[in-house]
This record gives sequence, structure tokens and C-alpha cells, in this order.
Amino acid sequence: MVASAAFYDVVLEPLGARRIMDFGSAIGYGVPPHPDFWISAQETGEGFRESHIAFTAPSRAAVRAFFDVAVAEGATVLHEPRVWPEYHETYFGAFVRDPDGNNIEAVCHLPELPAADRSGEGRAAAGRE
Repeated sequence: MVASAAFYDVVLEPLGARRIMDFGSAIGYGVPPHPDFWISAQETGEGFRESHIAFTAPSRAAVRAFFDVAVAEGATVLHEPRVWPEYHETYFGAFVRDPDGNNIEAVCHLPELPAADRSGEGRAAAGRE
């Protein structure tokens, strides 16, 4: 669980989430004030069963940042960030394998912002900053 905790401490940050509760045997992550994703040591059952966990990202840039941080942390790349039109026309996701072997995804359901809005220039020009 130590490797997974270190992994999630870093890779959830671009999505706006962080470690909120830590009971030693279980750690809760989420956007404050409430955790909505928990990790814990396996205490029941035999062997391993892969899970697919998808985290909603606020933007495509956040999906890319999640992916970059995850890869820098040593995650195995399952699928690089891209549009997945078989899900829907603006489904933008990236998939990696966490230290425990789970399929972890960051997904944004919004269309790509114009380049000016991604850099902040669009907001400044519109007087929104």
C-alpha cells in the first residue's frame, strides 16, 4: 500500500484531488472536504482482481497532466491521452496501470478548449482575469 499511496499522492493532484484521511490501514482521497476514493491493503480473498477506476478531470489539460505525472512516477502506459469516439464524441481519456496493477483512467467529457483559452490568453483578453 505504501507504493500506491505515494503514487496517488502525486497523480491525483492535477485532477484537484488529494489525500484527505489516513487511518494507516486505509487512505481516503478526493476533492476537499470529503474523500470519495479509498485505498487499503488487501485483507480478504485470495489473489488479485484488476479494477478499472476512472477519475473525472476538469479539462483535457488535466488529463494530460495526470498522464505525464503518472508516467514520471513509473506507471505503465495502457493508452496515451486521446479522444475515444466509441464512448462519445468528446470523451478524452488516458489510461495507466497503478503500482498494484489496476487500470487507472483520467477522463474529461468536455470538448477541447480553443488554444487561447488553454493558455489563459482568452480569459485575459475577455477581461475575466
